[in-house]
Amino acid sequence: MPYTYERIIHFADTDAAGVVYFPNYLSICHEAYEEALIAAGIKARSFFSERELMIPVSKSSADYLRPLYCGDRVRVTVKPTSLTENSYAIDYDLTRLGTQEKLAATVRTAHVCISTTTRERSPLPADLLAWIHAG
Repeated sequence: MPYTYERIIHFADTDAAGVVYFPNYLSICHEAYEEALIAAGIKARSFFSERELMIPVSKSSADYLRPLYCGDRVRVTVKPTSLTENSYAIDYDLTRLGTQEKLAATVRTAHVCISTTTRERSPLPADLLAWIHAG
């Protein structure tokens, strides 16, 4: 089941035109990703620092469908999908909430699991696989 995360767009998220600056969509999605892992019982501190593995983003893409402004409330839907034994993707839908909900952007990130010492691909850890398959 996809995870949902809600937040308000802050002034710091926006550019000089008053809309969310395009790389900040990825930042907002990463917030939602971290919250989804925490909600699944995966401890963020150990996930990102206490393993012999790293899980960097290997690819990202985004489609910006309508602007988001400071003060807008958004819902980010997080949907992980397994790709291989050592990679997965996450699809994000950013929906502007209000009287009429509107899809504002879609984002996709791909992640690959690698060894911190050899930098070679490694199988995904069990707790992460469980999260991916539950999503």
